[in-house]
Amino acid sequence: MAIYTQLDDFALIELLKGDDESAFAEIYSRYAENMAGFACSKLYSLEDARDLIHDLFVKLWENRKQLAISSNLKTYLYLLVRHRIIDKIRKNITREEYADGLKYLRYAYHNSIEQKIYLKELEDTIEKSLNELSPRVKEIYQMSRVEELSIKEIAEKLGLAEQTVKNQLSTALKHLQKVLAQVSVTAFLYWIIS
Repeated sequence: MAIYTQLDDFALIELLKGDDESAFAEIYSRYAENMAGFACSKLYSLEDARDLIHDLFVKLWENRKQLAISSNLKTYLYLLVRHRIIDKIRKNITREEYADGLKYLRYAYHNSIEQKIYLKELEDTIEKSLNELSPRVKEIYQMSRVEELSIKEIAEKLGLAEQTVKNQLSTALKHLQKVLAQVSVTAFLYWIIS
């Protein structure tokens, strides 16, 4: 393995394309930790950052034969991380905007009638959507979002593996995202700021 630490990135890429696992391990050891730090600084979650980097390196290995890196490897990897961060934020932004908007609308002193109507419609849509989920998925979602328990706390409370909780929560969020995408974000934001 010591020989791999001596190689430059282009040599490692060529070895990686030839299915060399040690070259892959060297690339990982050179860049993964700093990339996770970068991702964490943007996502504010070490767990999300590590998951993102793990997924990125899995894809790098899966697509190793098709790699076409014209600049240096570090730049290429950071561009991939940047795009994945943007995708993650986009996926989360709808959920967070709705959650923040609901809190704002719920606690604002001078809600207009339109805001109250919109809030009620939005709450009804979310409730209807949650009722379409299995009881276990709904329970995990409510423990996470209403009771604000961590994945670890939910897993311990329900006697489940943390990965099972993550999977169930992901199922709930994907379902909600699909349903909420039908609600006009623009109209929602208008009611929040007006």
